[in-house]
Amino acid sequence: MIEKNKAEEGRALDENIEDYKPRGKPPEIPDDIKKETEKTREKLEDFKNSVIKKYPFTLSIGVIPPQASEKFDDENELSEEERKEKPIHLAIIIPEDKFKEINKIKVDLIKQVKDMTPKVWLNILTPVDIWNLCLDGKYDLVEAIGMSFPLYDKGLLGALRVAEIHKSLVLRKFERYVTSYVIAGSLVRGETKKTSDVDVFVIIDDTDVKRMSRLELKEKLRAIIYSYVVEAGELAGVKNKLNVQVYILTEFWESVKDAHPVMFTFIRDGVPLYDRGTFMPWKLLLKMGKIKPSPEAIDMFMSIGDRLNESVKRKLLDIVMGDIYWGVITPSQALLMLYGLPPPNTYETVREMKKIFVEKEKMLEKKYVDILENIAINYYKGYEHEKIKEVKGKEIDKLLKDAEEYMKRLKELRKEIEKRAQQKTIEEIYNNVFKILQGLFGKKSETQLIKEFEKELVNKGKTDPRFLRVLNELVDSKRKYKGKKKPAKHEIEEIRKNATHLINNLIEYGQRCELAELQRSKVIISYKGGKAELFLTEPAFLIKEGRIKKITNNIEPAEQGEFENIIRQQKGRSGKLTQKILSLLKKELGEFEIII
Repeated sequence: MIEKNKAEEGRALDENIEDYKPRGKPPEIPDDIKKETEKTREKLEDFKNSVIKKYPFTLSIGVIPPQASEKFDDENELSEEERKEKPIHLAIIIPEDKFKEINKIKVDLIKQVKDMTPKVWLNILTPVDIWNLCLDGKYDLVEAIGMSFPLYDKGLLGALRVAEIHKSLVLRKFERYVTSYVIAGSLVRGETKKTSDVDVFVIIDDTDVKRMSRLELKEKLRAIIYSYVVEAGELAGVKNKLNVQVYILTEFWESVKDAHPVMFTFIRDGVPLYDRGTFMPWKLLLKMGKIKPSPEAIDMFMSIGDRLNESVKRKLLDIVMGDIYWGVITPSQALLMLYGLPPPNTYETVREMKKIFVEKEKMLEKKYVDILENIAINYYKGYEHEKIKEVKGKEIDKLLKDAEEYMKRLKELRKEIEKRAQQKTIEEIYNNVFKILQGLFGKKSETQLIKEFEKELVNKGKTDPRFLRVLNELVDSKRKYKGKKKPAKHEIEEIRKNATHLINNLIEYGQRCELAELQRSKVIISYKGGKAELFLTEPAFLIKEGRIKKITNNIEPAEQGEFENIIRQQKGRSGKLTQKILSLLKKELGEFEIII
């Protein structure tokens, strides 16, 4: 009957594994018990402070949940009379190296709680005592300790509590299909802190599951079990991270049979918080020396040692060809791009670093390009072309030192490039602004152009007066670069932004002037085919049906650019409507009439 029920549960697990829902939270202390406990809280706090003061090595002090009191009554073999007093059980955990002092500590503390109401029963344990309870199958006692109300805790109770809550959630979902729930790591080794990770192994019996592959089963179970990790942490109220490893029984047995070192370590050091007769037999057999690796497993593990030399050589090469090479080549390419070049390849990077920064700009010493060439060409390209097949540790030390020195120098070079780029930016802005001013007011000196700008645009209200300040700041920044006091980066950015507005304003003013010039020289002509525009410039231009024509000794096609240049050069001068132009127009248009 038992086997039949188990098979049915296996089929149910197959069918319902997708639609799981946690079935409630672990049991909490009832409200009425909480109120009762609250009455004695002050006394317990005083007792706790006394214990910590006298025995500062204490790891944890917890109040055992009332639901578990009877189990601790049984464990301590309390008499009927003592049971009737319904004592509060306290779990006091001390380090293993203080084990010999337990009796002395217990006698001392009993004196302190002797007259306390309600009655208090002390359970003084070391972490090893707790793990021994697990090994003896007394999981309910360990669960009670883990779920105890912490009066004081250096981390052990919190870590145990999050594992116990997670175990409870997993067991409620999978019931008898969890064969073992085992803790290991720092918690078992006695190295727990308040933030220590809690390592947990869950072994699931997959022998009755038939409607899916074992790999599929493992992945589905893993997803569900992992989903409880966050919930367990929130319920426990601790910062300990739960690291969960999920194994199916058949997979775990294969690893044990092949004597996998990780599994041997897990079995040797792990402590079950729950076991259905699977983990403990393995642990005992291992302790008795009955689990031994097969000859095939020995050969496999020995081969790892045989490949050690080859593996180390490959990793050393990876350091040079991966980390060191990319650590110098990428920053070098970045500086060349900052200088204004497109992204170069390895050979181009070395060549351009030397050509530009060493020979042309004289910003970098040759020895640094030699370092780059050695790493990028001699080593990296040498490896690609199979000229270099291994490197020594001393070589890597030298390359790392060179790379560090190279990168330090590159950071300085970047600052120099950025300074020059900033100076170039200022010079370009300056040249653009004064080129436009010369186009507006003619070829004059810097001072004269500024005066013309103030006189013609600012004073006549044709532009914003603030642009005069921007113009003067631009001139001042250009002068600063020739002196010792360079403008700051934020000042340059501010000048660039303001100068952009100034240039736009000057261009707009120039376009207005050109339009006005255009209108002064324009004459509208009406002819049989429509209307045309005649511009009395030198030479004159005719725009007919959208086409531009130049009037010299005859009327011939002209380019838009040529027409715009003549208009721009007109500068207030106006051509004359001569008899020759009239004759050529009559030949081109036939009979016509001048409207304007």
